[in-house]
Amino acid sequence: MNILFPVFALFVLTLFVLLRLAYLRLVAAREGTISPGYFRLFQGDSEPEPLAAYSRNYINLHESPTLFYVICLLIYMTGLTNLLLVGLAWVYVALRYLHSWVHLTSNHVLNRFRIFALASLVLASIWGITFVQLLSTNPIS
Repeated sequence: MNILFPVFALFVLTLFVLLRLAYLRLVAAREGTISPGYFRLFQGDSEPEPLAAYSRNYINLHESPTLFYVICLLIYMTGLTNLLLVGLAWVYVALRYLHSWVHLTSNHVLNRFRIFALASLVLASIWGITFVQLLSTNPIS
């Protein structure tokens, strides 16, 4: 039972989206669907929709998942790892994979929002449980 395995799994998703984004950008520039100069300041032409979705998804993977990375490291470093927290970590990662899949395929906004909201609740739960566990092992005097 290791809290760091879900961290690596989320990194794999982030790496996949990054590599796919790089590939799509190269293809778009080579095919002339977007001017290579656009990438200098990301101004001017608008990105083709699939490229914009990958760009936005990659940015998303550096927003709230950062809080996930921090709490997992905190759990690991304080020795608070338990089955509940590891299970919730895996649920969070699964929801982030699902969120990316919806975002990069159908991009159905309501479904994407529901998945995001549920993932956010799971992340908040991980933080809350960890906080309570920290208080119980290190009571405030």
